[in-house]
Amino acid sequence: MADPVSETPNKGSEAAKGGKTRQLLGMKGAEAGETSIWKIRLQLMKPITWIPLIWGVVCGAASSGNFVWSVEYVLLSAACMLLSGPLLTGYTQTLNDFYDREIDAINEPYRPIPSGAISIPQVVTQIGVLLLSGVAVAYALDQWAGHNFPTITAIAIGGSFLSYIYSAPPLKLKQNGWLGNYALGASYIALPWWAGHALFGDLNLTIVLLTLFYSLAGLGIAIVNDFKSVEGDRQLGLKSLPVMFGVTTAAWICVLMIDVFQGGVAAYLMAIHQNLYAVLLVLLIIPQITFQDMYFLRNPLENDVKYQASAQPFLVFGMLVTALALGQSALV
Repeated sequence: MADPVSETPNKGSEAAKGGKTRQLLGMKGAEAGETSIWKIRLQLMKPITWIPLIWGVVCGAASSGNFVWSVEYVLLSAACMLLSGPLLTGYTQTLNDFYDREIDAINEPYRPIPSGAISIPQVVTQIGVLLLSGVAVAYALDQWAGHNFPTITAIAIGGSFLSYIYSAPPLKLKQNGWLGNYALGASYIALPWWAGHALFGDLNLTIVLLTLFYSLAGLGIAIVNDFKSVEGDRQLGLKSLPVMFGVTTAAWICVLMIDVFQGGVAAYLMAIHQNLYAVLLVLLIIPQITFQDMYFLRNPLENDVKYQASAQPFLVFGMLVTALALGQSALV
């Protein structure tokens, strides 16, 4: 039998490493104490939130119907992912932490700004550098694509403005549970999808409208994030859905938004005769419903992270299935 005393330091070390990893990724449950300014800057950018945006670019490239597996196209995709993820999502997250420093002092005091790990001028500089770098990369991608109108640059600037009014007064869309969460859902689904599609194809009204519709499912995902900060939101008068409707009702609104609008997308795929893809999308919705019942609806305050980890992969694969269907339809 192992000596429990000798195991204790290892367990403590593993826990500390886990806390450091969560801290760098910008996850809930992190710990303060980081001193490296570059790691602190990375923590502000919340790398864990880049993944859906990067995936959105993949979906956009697939829905264009023009992506080919070549070194050039892979590098261009990587540049578009850099634009949507580290640069503009990093800008968004840093900006949000800047304007949320008071509420974070209540909900997440270990965050870099309320903990005093980074100064306000350093945060402002980071916001400016990320924004300007993102717009520059977007313009370079427009030049490669030969766009007469700088479509990707317009998407980058428009998305950056949306991020600003989401976080900053006087509009501060996040104070409104419906508008704020839809803006967040559209930013995570529609905007990177548009950028990826515009890079390799012609962005059209069908793609714009369908992804905005799909973003209503993203609204449901955005609501999940509100459950971790109910108390702070209530104290500062932020009208998140859990504050407005109560935890149980908001949980039901969340899951219904996720399931119903994905079902609507599946119906659209059937309408354009992409029946196989429609069936695949429905099959991906079923395990989401299972995890909603197992975790989220039973205790959304305790199980929000566990639910996201188990159910969101099915949502993102459903997005790719939809994108492949649209790409296939474009080739017909």
